Amino acid sequence: MQYRDRQSATSGTFAIVGALVHTVSGGDLDNAIVILKDGRIAAIGRDVSIPGNATIVKAAGLHLYPGLIDADTVLGLTEIGSVPGSVDVSETGKINPSVHVEVSLNPESELIPVTRANGITHVLTAPRGGIVSGTSALIRLDGWTWEDLTAGAPVAMHVDYPAYPRPAGRFGFGPQVSEEDQKKRREADLKELRSLVESARAYRQSKAAGSSSLRPDPALEAMLPVIEGKVPVIVNASEIRQIKDAIAWSRSEGLRMILAGDGDLGRVADRLKQDDIPVIVGPILSDSFRRDEPYDTAYSLLSRLRDAGVRFCISNGGGGFAASNTRNLPYQAGMAAAYGLPRDEALKSITLYPAQILGVGDRLGSIEVGKSASLMLTDGDPLEIRTKVLKVWIDGRLADLSNKHQRLFDKYRSRPMPAAAR
Repeated sequence: MQYRDRQSATSGTFAIVGALVHTVSGGDLDNAIVILKDGRIAAIGRDVSIPGNATIVKAAGLHLYPGLIDADTVLGLTEIGSVPGSVDVSETGKINPSVHVEVSLNPESELIPVTRANGITHVLTAPRGGIVSGTSALIRLDGWTWEDLTAGAPVAMHVDYPAYPRPAGRFGFGPQVSEEDQKKRREADLKELRSLVESARAYRQSKAAGSSSLRPDPALEAMLPVIEGKVPVIVNASEIRQIKDAIAWSRSEGLRMILAGDGDLGRVADRLKQDDIPVIVGPILSDSFRRDEPYDTAYSLLSRLRDAGVRFCISNGGGGFAASNTRNLPYQAGMAAAYGLPRDEALKSITLYPAQILGVGDRLGSIEVGKSASLMLTDGDPLEIRTKVLKVWIDGRLADLSNKHQRLFDKYRSRPMPAAAR
């Protein structure tokens, strides 16, 4: 995937002077100078020459970090959950490989500046629904149009791997479905999934042979980069049998798999390590997956995956209220750090590791010369909820940190005190 920036011509030149620079990929540099130019990091060090046209940012006593990355969201596709017209996370039907989420992004979403104000500069926005939901896009949280927001697409094809039947009456809302009917539905879904990959391979062969009778098929065209290994498949699965079946399916089809979920991931850590399958884990701030598990099972999951040698990153979680809660990403990592994950690993899990897993590790995730100037300046550790994000740069452009949450806070803070309370 090629990283792109339509607004690169508007990126200024900045010199951030005196900060404690947390490079993430290397050591920390105290009282350093970081030069941002043409959207990239041009220089880092204590004896760096400052360009004459640079805007100097005095940062003594402050901390400079790379921008945070959430690898599984619906940010930009939904606004108010109870207003159907503002929710565009899925398409009708079960098989939608030709869906491209970037064209549906809403640049005016109030959730984007709220998320950006907490130091998150990039997210993976992914479709939902059905079996094959479509392709995701890496978006920067700054821009006038969906083209401006899109930093890369397609990033991955998203698959909700069919789950095993659950006892009727124990889960969900609405009419209950018997276990037998759930089993039949699962078998039908698996058949559709296998048929799609089989059809894509046949379509590729016919296309290579130059068949005159071949009609263009958008769904199968979208599957070609997947079966050719150019685009990975992000598979949503959390239950142990579901995860094992998904791994076996991806290996039998020769697909590059990334696993997204939580739950039973710790129970299959050895298999994930063996097959070198990276995982997008989230949310960390959640209940235990099973009733007989300790209360901190979700909190300590990342520590156990790290001990097993599994490649991972942290997400706020792709479903439910993921868009409105994406701003809480650093606190997901903070909880993992409180329950066994080393702090430096927790920071990497929301910066460098998601960039590497999503295929943009050469541009994002750490403070290195040549990488994107997507940074945040803070007064402390971003994993601590009391820390304030003071400035954010996205591809070298200073971002506006005003947002609806701050406006409401300022409004009601100045509300006149009721007479009875005076």
